[in-house]
Amino acid sequence: MTVTDRLEAQFAFLNEADRLKHVMRATTTVDGSRLENSGEHSWHLALYALVLADQAGPGVDINRVIRMLLIHDLVEIDVGDVPIHSQNGQAHASVETQAAEAKAADRIFGLLPPDLATSLRTLWEEFEAAETADARFAKSLDRIQPVMANLMSGGGTWATYNVTYDQLESRVGSKIAKGAPALWEWVRAKARPWFA
Repeated sequence: MTVTDRLEAQFAFLNEADRLKHVMRATTTVDGSRLENSGEHSWHLALYALVLADQAGPGVDINRVIRMLLIHDLVEIDVGDVPIHSQNGQAHASVETQAAEAKAADRIFGLLPPDLATSLRTLWEEFEAAETADARFAKSLDRIQPVMANLMSGGGTWATYNVTYDQLESRVGSKIAKGAPALWEWVRAKARPWFA
């Protein structure tokens, strides 16, 4: 691959990634004034990792976590966002959704030069599997950020989807606790009064 071909591929990917800014999420910005897009969400999560690095467990590599969070939702360019508390949110882990996301990952990461395509696709798969300490911490932050947005915006999607405290615990809290138990204890204490 020539330098020119490599740059063409890199910029093709970067230009495609810009489309993530047009994928709207159910979560609002913290002031509740509008829905956030998935590009904003990914940036905010990378900042969460940077600022909350002291909450990561032993052996967590924050640089890898930041890299995961920057790419974790790129597949939404093709698949869209499925809010966790929507009726479809519980089907997010369905075979059909996973297949659609894998196809999107093939297409999007496939725009890159082969070495980068393999590296970033592997990192995305690690995030999705959530089996490593890095991925579990990244997944925890991915669940915390919408909770904080809901708290700051007066309930946000919790009100929209009639979320109960038990649903918050099972759909969100259990996943946060796997990668950031102390953070979940703090967030839980903030969230509980909203459901009282």
